[in-house]
Amino acid sequence: MSTEENKAIVRRYQEAFNSNNLDALDEIVAADIRSQRTTPGMPPGLEGGKMSHRSAVAAVPNLHYQVEDLIAEGDKVVMRWTLTGTHSSDNFIGFPPSGKPLRITGINIFRITGGKIVEHWAEPDGLGLTQQLEENAKTT
Repeated sequence: MSTEENKAIVRRYQEAFNSNNLDALDEIVAADIRSQRTTPGMPPGLEGGKMSHRSAVAAVPNLHYQVEDLIAEGDKVVMRWTLTGTHSSDNFIGFPPSGKPLRITGINIFRITGGKIVEHWAEPDGLGLTQQLEENAKTT
């Protein structure tokens, strides 16, 4: 597949998450995807990724990823993103809901084979997220 086709797959992947249409992922993500950063307690593969997303949306219902950059070479696509949302329900990594906005950035790397994402690396700004959650908890 061309780098442009691979970038289109990553765009579809992110659109599925942003619209919470997780069934659309079945067409573009391998069931046994290898994620280098999985959520503790979640099973591996695509089903674990869906469960992790549902958990995040439970805490941040308006969660949205803005794709800032897509860079592709060979079978890999790098996506730089900004996540925004409001921590308005459910505990999120141990923090009670604050009703306040969150904004973090990160980079994901995807490896695509045969039109499906087969490997995924994620590097979110976890420290920045924790600092925002702590600050929000103090002022709630």
